[in-house]
Formats: sequence, structure tokens, C-alpha cells
Amino acid sequence: MSKNLDKTYVSEQSFDHIDFTQNPLPMGEYEICTFVNCNFFSADLSNIEFSECVFQTCNLSSANLTQTALRDVRFKDCKLVGLHFENCNDFLFAVSFDHCTLKLASFYKLSLKKTHFKHCSLQEVDFTQADVSGSVFDDCDLLQAVFDNTVVEKVDFRTAFNYSLDPERNRIKKAKFSREGIVGLLDKYDIEIR
Repeated sequence: MSKNLDKTYVSEQSFDHIDFTQNPLPMGEYEICTFVNCNFFSADLSNIEFSECVFQTCNLSSANLTQTALRDVRFKDCKLVGLHFENCNDFLFAVSFDHCTLKLASFYKLSLKKTHFKHCSLQEVDFTQADVSGSVFDDCDLLQAVFDNTVVEKVDFRTAFNYSLDPERNRIKKAKFSREGIVGLLDKYDIEIR
């Protein structure tokens, strides 16, 4: 760890069982770091840069992400409730989620091309005007998730469930759906399919 003009640079370190609500994470750059079982609930992560980092079994719910850089960051088994990812620094923004709870999170107007969501709860997540083209929603619960003027071209929804998506209000060319999932494309018509 090095410090340069009040900006910390940390590389290839592991942080385990740290409560960052009590001791805030110093502002700076974190590269190839691992955060395991850490508590960031309502923490201020604004203006911090994370590159090639992994968050595992962490609680980041309600954290402040204003101008936070998430570059090739992986979240595994994390609680990410109510996060406003649209406030992040969008330069080289790249994330993936595995077994995470993202309820009430927002990706408004973000570019999430080729993002992988695996076994996630994405209930009430806002994807309004986002570009998720080429992404995969693998075994994800999208109950009341909002897709409005969203680019979902080439997205794989085949194992996702509980989604409702209006083909007339979203760009869905070459998106993949299962036969059972077709119902989620017809919700607005209030029809019965048996």
C-alpha cells in the first residue's frame, strides 16, 4: 500500500471480515484486491477506483457510489440492495454478479454490454434506458424489474424468470427466450395462456 497526496494505492491485497461502516475505506485506487465478508452498508465509496477486484459475501447495500470506478469487478454472494450504479464513473465500467441480491438497484442509462448475471435476485431493478446487449441472465429472478427503452439485443433470458418486457418499448432483436418465458413478453395484453 502506498500513499500519494492523500490518495491511497493498494494492489493485490485481501481484506477479510472488516466493518467499513466503522472504519471507512480510504479513498484511492484498489487493484486486484479481494474483499471477503466485509460490511460496506451505507458506506461512502465515492471517488474510489476498483480495478479487477472481487467482492465475496459482502454487504454493500445503500453504499454511496458517486463517481466510483468499477472496472472488471466481480461480486459473488453479495447483498447489493438499493445501489445506484448509474452514479458510478462510467469509464471502462464492467461488472459481473454471481449469486447476488440486487433488489431495488438501478442501472439507469448505463452500458452493461455482455454483463453476466448468474443466480441473482434482480427484483425491482431499474434497467431503464440501459444497454444490456449481449448480456446473460442465468437463472435470475427479474420480478418487477423495469425494462423501458432498454437495449436487450442478443440478451439471453432463457433461464431467467418473472420478467415482464414490452417488445414495443425495448430493442429486443436476437434476444433469446425460453418457450415458458414468452409469457413475460405478453404481460401488457392481460391475456391468459394455457
